[in-house]
Amino acid sequence: MIFRGDTGEYFQMEEIQCNNSLGLNESMEHPLSVLWFTEDHCKVTVDAVPYTFNKNTLLFLTEFHKVDIKEVYSIKLLRFNRPFYCIKDHDSEVGCNGLLFFGASQVPYIEIPEERIRAFSLIWETMDMEMVYTDNLQLEMLQTVMKRLLILATRIFKKTHHLMDINPVKMDLVRNFCYLVEKHFKTEHSVAAYADMLFKSPKTISNVFRDMGTKSPLEYIHERIMIEARRHLRYTDTGISTIGYDLGFADIQTFSRFFKKKEGISPKEFREMEPKGNFANIIGSLHGT
Repeated sequence: MIFRGDTGEYFQMEEIQCNNSLGLNESMEHPLSVLWFTEDHCKVTVDAVPYTFNKNTLLFLTEFHKVDIKEVYSIKLLRFNRPFYCIKDHDSEVGCNGLLFFGASQVPYIEIPEERIRAFSLIWETMDMEMVYTDNLQLEMLQTVMKRLLILATRIFKKTHHLMDINPVKMDLVRNFCYLVEKHFKTEHSVAAYADMLFKSPKTISNVFRDMGTKSPLEYIHERIMIEARRHLRYTDTGISTIGYDLGFADIQTFSRFFKKKEGISPKEFREMEPKGNFANIIGSLHGT
């Protein structure tokens, strides 16, 4: 089922079975997706990294993720664009650059606790009922219910990752840093560059990341570059030197040294290690590929 608003809003909800996944051919700009796995042992690969998700796990994807569906028979899908959700609250924890969608350098997911499954199921049922209405309240109602889902998911994410007591100012700084990395990682590889954009010192940013017990800001930048490198090597035929140049490296030697230091093998060896993924069955369609 698909909702389209008068000013570009797009919202889609589907229960995907293995026999209907090929039907999702809607193309859209800047899609955001929530996958709700409804069976155990669902095997997917996100940005060339394998994952196994169990029943009642929610996976949050931006337009930047590349996904192979390896062994999945049933998924609930929510898919929407920024005009549908993010105009309001875009800078909050539940916005599109919040904890669940702030960038593609990690794969945010939550496992719904047993005591919260009913709450999420009611949200799905409410959305399902609202999709049949065509009055002028439909958009607002769908946005409200979507916000409730994201709030509940954000609370679970924060509790799971021990973020409940983190200073919100520090949390915002990390989110904004990650958001800027998503926009500029191809041209800016230093913490200092992002510190300037945020009007902070590199030491301040490093200290905040350390206080949160997460990876360092430089590691975050490098991981984002590596994700893009793996994507191009796995899913395209682009030359290795071109990939390196597009990612801001002066020459293929510098790129190859960087890649091998992070991955343990050269870009050429990585490309030859496995064939290209086939993600058109579900996520390729989701993100217009």
